[in-house]
Amino acid sequence: MATKKQTKVERTPEVESALKELFVDELKDIYWAEQHLVKALPKMMKGATSEELKKTIEKHLSQTEGQVSRLEKVFESIGEKAKAVKCEAMDGLLKEADELLKETEKGTEVRDVAIISAAQKVEHYEIASYGTLRTLATTLGYNEAARLLEETLKEEKTADSLLTEVAENYVNEAAAAETE
Repeated sequence: MATKKQTKVERTPEVESALKELFVDELKDIYWAEQHLVKALPKMMKGATSEELKKTIEKHLSQTEGQVSRLEKVFESIGEKAKAVKCEAMDGLLKEADELLKETEKGTEVRDVAIISAAQKVEHYEIASYGTLRTLATTLGYNEAARLLEETLKEEKTADSLLTEVAENYVNEAAAAETE
C-alpha cells in the first residue's frame, strides 16, 4: 500500500501574503453574507407557521447580529478595515429561500419544511466558511481571530442542530399529514 508523502510548503513572505489576501477576501465575503442574512431571517420568521421554528429563527437572528459584530472584531484583530464584498453563494441561497416562500402556501407545515431546508443550506455554507476561516487564521498565526471564528462556528453548528430538531420533532410529520 502506497502512502502519500506530505510536503510542507515553504512559508515565504509571498506565500504568507497570498494566504492572508485569500483570508481577508473570505472574511469580506462572509461579512456580506451575515449582513444580508440579518435582513433575510425576519422574512423567514414571518413566513413560519410553527412557534418553535419562529423562536429558533429569532434566536439565530440575534446570534447573527452578534456574529456581524464579531467579524468586525476579527478584521480589527488582523489590522484590516471591515469591508463587505458581495457573496454570490449567500446571495443565491437567499434568493432560493425567497422562491421557496413564494412557492409554498402560507400557514402550512410544508412551508416550514421549506424554510428549514433553506435555513440549513445557509447554515451549512456558514459552517464550511467559518471552519475554513478558523483554520486559515490559525495557519497565519491570528490567534484572536481564530478564537472569534471558532466561537461563531460553534453557534452555526448549534443553529443547524436546532433546525434539525424542529424538523424531526414536529414539522416534518405535520407536513406529511397535510393534504393539498
